[in-house]
Amino acid sequence: MARYTGPSCKLCRREKQKLFLKGSKCNSEKCPLEQKNYPPGQHGLNRRAKFSEYGVQLREKQKVKRIYGILETQFRTYFENANRQKGVTGANLIMMLERRLDNVVFRLGFSPSRKAARQLVLHGHLLVNGQTVNVPSFLVAPGDVVSVRDASKKMDSIHDSLRRTKDNLYSWLQIEKASLSGTFLQVPEREEIPLNANEQLIVELYSK
Repeated sequence: MARYTGPSCKLCRREKQKLFLKGSKCNSEKCPLEQKNYPPGQHGLNRRAKFSEYGVQLREKQKVKRIYGILETQFRTYFENANRQKGVTGANLIMMLERRLDNVVFRLGFSPSRKAARQLVLHGHLLVNGQTVNVPSFLVAPGDVVSVRDASKKMDSIHDSLRRTKDNLYSWLQIEKASLSGTFLQVPEREEIPLNANEQLIVELYSK
């Protein structure tokens, strides 16, 4: 399956919820969802679809996939790994997604969106424990230090994003803006993660 390359804002309109795919634009009056709070397409305004149980579960899965920017095969692999772990499968899934390097870079404030964070990682601008890691799906472990490499510390996009980020917004991350680095202190509990999703619906979908 190819990666979606169309307008990001259409995905938010499809889910009727802000997925925060466009950084600061999502929090401004320019957000298309503020003006067109209905699905995209010719009949989006008049569409009054009633979803079946399967449809509701599918929409929830699609929403979480789009938030984290993951394709189906990889998402299914995350679910299977979460299902093998002890504890609640749905919570394990979300906690695992939060450990992705591109997500951690976004949470630290080095980028305005996960999509932008993915590009920073792919182009080798980030280090993990002093070593270059260019794999967005790399799972960060407690104690790992994520930092911007010296050659990239003058990038305006990183500094602009950091200026809009509050200090130590998340309890499981410690940010050092002066050195452009952050420490992943611990794997967050599900209730700590600011994600408007019902992961149990995803578990039910994959359990059929």
